[in-house]
Amino acid sequence: MSILDDTKQKMQQSYDHLGQELRSLRTSRANPSMIEGIKVEVYGTSMKIKELAAISAPEPRMLLINPFDAQTSGPIVKAIDKANLNLQAIADGNQIRVPIPSLTEDVRKTLVKEAKKKGEDAKISIREIRRKSNELVKKQKSDGEITEDDVKRAEKQIQELTNEKCTSIDKLVSEKEKDLMEV
Repeated sequence: MSILDDTKQKMQQSYDHLGQELRSLRTSRANPSMIEGIKVEVYGTSMKIKELAAISAPEPRMLLINPFDAQTSGPIVKAIDKANLNLQAIADGNQIRVPIPSLTEDVRKTLVKEAKKKGEDAKISIREIRRKSNELVKKQKSDGEITEDDVKRAEKQIQELTNEKCTSIDKLVSEKEKDLMEV
């Protein structure tokens, strides 16, 4: 695999990770990704809710959890309550309902700051990937594997990838900010 392909792949992984992080930030609308990563202590081990139940959003302000095994309902409710997401899970027969309360203005602003910080962290990660890739290119030149022109061309392509990913990150964070500030 070439340095450029490797760089592109690593930058995409960093971008995808940011997308997952932003999806887990709570908005006023119900979204299964808000809780699917919460760890639940069951069967003597720790498992994510999405491994134990089907999660859906039948209404804009309600999550519905259908555990695959009815015995896991209690631990799932406890895990959601402990997750510090300001959510109160309610066991309702074989299902668990999680009403999503409206966010206050202060909470919205705090979440926007958190989203921007996650975006900045992702950009730092992208720039670090750029730095390491440029070092590899320079090492190839010092080993005599490529010419000076190839070095300049590769550095330019790596910089273009970096700019493209940073722009994509800004767009993703901006969309999340809009989503968070929507009442």
